[in-house]
Amino acid sequence: VTSARTDGRAERVLAQDLALARWIDERSYSGAHYPLELLLAAKAATVAVVLPAREVAATIGPILDRLAPLREAGLIDELLVVDADSADGTAAIARRRGVEAVSESSLAPQLGPCLGKGDAMWRAARAVESELLVFLDADTVDFSGDFLTGLLGPILLEPALRLVKGAFRRPFADGGAVRDGEGGRVTELVARPLLNLHFPVLSAFAQPLAGEIAIERELFLDLAVPVGYGVEIAMMIDCLALAGLEALAQVDLGARQNRHQSLRALSAMAFEVMVAVERRTGAAVRPGIPSFRPRPGAGGDEVWRLSCEERPPRAVQSVV
Repeated sequence: VTSARTDGRAERVLAQDLALARWIDERSYSGAHYPLELLLAAKAATVAVVLPAREVAATIGPILDRLAPLREAGLIDELLVVDADSADGTAAIARRRGVEAVSESSLAPQLGPCLGKGDAMWRAARAVESELLVFLDADTVDFSGDFLTGLLGPILLEPALRLVKGAFRRPFADGGAVRDGEGGRVTELVARPLLNLHFPVLSAFAQPLAGEIAIERELFLDLAVPVGYGVEIAMMIDCLALAGLEALAQVDLGARQNRHQSLRALSAMAFEVMVAVERRTGAAVRPGIPSFRPRPGAGGDEVWRLSCEERPPRAVQSVV
C-alpha cells in the first residue's frame, strides 16, 4: 500500500540519480585540457578577473606573476584586486605589478563600509564591464595559471554553460606534515551535508565553497549575494534555480593549498554558510543573529553578531 506522499518516490529518486550521473559525466571537465592557444581562438567574450584580497602579501605577488602572461596574451581584459584595506601592503604589491588594486569600500561607497567577501564580489561585478567574471582566491599558496585557463575553458567552448566551479584536492598542512584530503573543514562538516539534505542535485560538486568561479556577468548581476562567506554556496543554489543544472559545471584544477584559519574563524564561516542555505530553503532568518562562543583564556562567553545581510539582485536594486 502506498500513500500519496510516497507514491512514485522511488521513481523520482531514480530519475534524480540518473540525471546526476549524466551531469557528472557531461559536466565535469579537466583543467589540463585547455591550452592558451585554444582559448584565444575560441574567445568570443571579454573576461574580467577579480581577486578579493585580505592580508595576502605572501601570495598576491606570485599569483599576479602567473596571471601576467595570460593578460599579456589577451586572455584577460580586466584584472582587479579588491583589497580589504590590508595592513600588510597587499594593494601596493599589486600596483607595483601594474595591476589595479582598489579598496573594497571605495566601490559603491554610498553603501558604506564593505561587509565581507560576498559584498566585495557584488561591488566588483558592478565596477567591471566584461561579459565573463572570474573570481580567484588571493591566498592560494600553489597557484598556477592553469587555474584560470581551466575555469575559462569550459565556459568559452560550451555555449550552454553559464557557471563553472573549480574542483580540487585539498591537502592540509599541519606543521611539517601534509595530510591529503584533510582540507576544507567547513565544506565537509557543514556545506556538503546541507546540500545533501536540501539540494541533493548539487551534491556532486566536489568543492561547493571554492572561490575559483567563472560566471556570466549578466547571471551574477541577477543574484542576491550574501555579504560574507555564504556567497559561493548561495551562488550555486541560485544559479541552479535561474539557469538549471545543465548550465552549471565543475573543472578539476588538481590540488591547491590556501591559508588555513582557526576554528574560531571557521565557526563564523560555517554560520554564514548555514544561513545562506537555510534562507534558500524558505526558512526565516533574523538579521544580526547573535552567536555565543567561549572567550579564549578569560572564561565566560562573548557575543559575536554576524551579518546575515544580502545585497540585492539587479532587478531589485534598480527598483530601490
